[in-house]
Amino acid sequence: MSDIFNKIRTEKGPLGRYQEQAHGYFTFPKLEGEIKPRMIFNGKEVLTWSLNNYLGLANHPEVRKADAEAAAEYGMAYPMGARMMSGQTKYHEELERKLAKFVEKEDAFLLNFGYQGMVSIIDSLVDRRDVIVYDSESHACILDGMRLHIGKRFVFPHNDIEKLDKQLERASKIAERQGGGVMVITEGVFGMAGDLGHLHEIAKLKSKHNFRLLVDDAHGFGTMGETGAGTGEHYDVQDEIDVYFSTFAKSMAGIGAFVAADKDIVDFLRYNMRSQTFAKSLPMPMVKGALKRLELLQNKPELKANLWKVVDALQSGLKERGFNIGETESCVTPVYFEGGLIEGTNCVIDLRENYSIFCSIVVYPVVPKDTIMLRLIPTAVHSLDDVNETLEAFSVIRDKLAAGEYAKGGLRNMSIA
Repeated sequence: MSDIFNKIRTEKGPLGRYQEQAHGYFTFPKLEGEIKPRMIFNGKEVLTWSLNNYLGLANHPEVRKADAEAAAEYGMAYPMGARMMSGQTKYHEELERKLAKFVEKEDAFLLNFGYQGMVSIIDSLVDRRDVIVYDSESHACILDGMRLHIGKRFVFPHNDIEKLDKQLERASKIAERQGGGVMVITEGVFGMAGDLGHLHEIAKLKSKHNFRLLVDDAHGFGTMGETGAGTGEHYDVQDEIDVYFSTFAKSMAGIGAFVAADKDIVDFLRYNMRSQTFAKSLPMPMVKGALKRLELLQNKPELKANLWKVVDALQSGLKERGFNIGETESCVTPVYFEGGLIEGTNCVIDLRENYSIFCSIVVYPVVPKDTIMLRLIPTAVHSLDDVNETLEAFSVIRDKLAAGEYAKGGLRNMSIA
């Protein structure tokens, strides 16, 4: 028998194997200063396109004031204990009521974290008799939630409604035989490529198959739909979404999440989600802060309007210059290039060190081999000057990439503070 730590020390994992070269620069980078388009990285100011601060609420003066006042009044400890035992307050309940009303559901349940919340929602809603059918590009939190499911699960190719139809036929037969049901899981906005889940087409299948629909709308809440109520509102199928989930980590620029559905379903989750039953209640400053953020999201439509002005300028500018931004229909803006890991990392180093632009790089296996994705996240507080500066820099680095400059001499030295 070997020491369990032996494999940990020798097998670093798919990302950990790059730790020595990447830590502090590509992984675990430190962006310092106030949360805004220009922050400090590696000792210098950079134009930042990597923060999911869609509506610019992270540093909004009313938000900062609400956060500070709540922290001063309650501290970070109150309420103590899990909500079921001693951590319930009228403000937690108020936030749930307002969230439910906004996304047009009967009730909502406040969660401590988005990732943890989705894992626990799936674990709570399905049992061994039930069958899950899910989109192949579902977020890691959905995949991890399904790993807890001891029943059957089937995948359909990304947004392939015809294949979903066939998988539903297969799943329905098994569920009927076992005395269970079928749950379809997808996303409103897919966070890497920025395309939308085809919720309107999935909803049409309800007339043919008996299933419930769970949607993770982390990137759609606050950004999609006429009022910002999400991708279901965008497609006018919000009432067809049986369980609606979103996080506060994107448009709300905070910590926490929520799930909304019919009251009896939410009541079930309140009493059966182990990640909430056995976890301390969300601290009061985060709850009061979320109430203020939701108020601004609903009452200041100019925030979303300005976000989309920046999104449209960035995406149209990239397309006009011949860049490939895939099929995005959301704020998420991927830019695809041909090249491998060395070219991609050198390209990002050049952008950060010589053009003072900070964006995230995505490589295989998230995208195909010999493909580089640079992922840009526009916000309401970016300016059109920021967009133009970025377009100019991207045009230059594309020419360098095409000329093979980033493939020369291996990985460039990085000056890491």
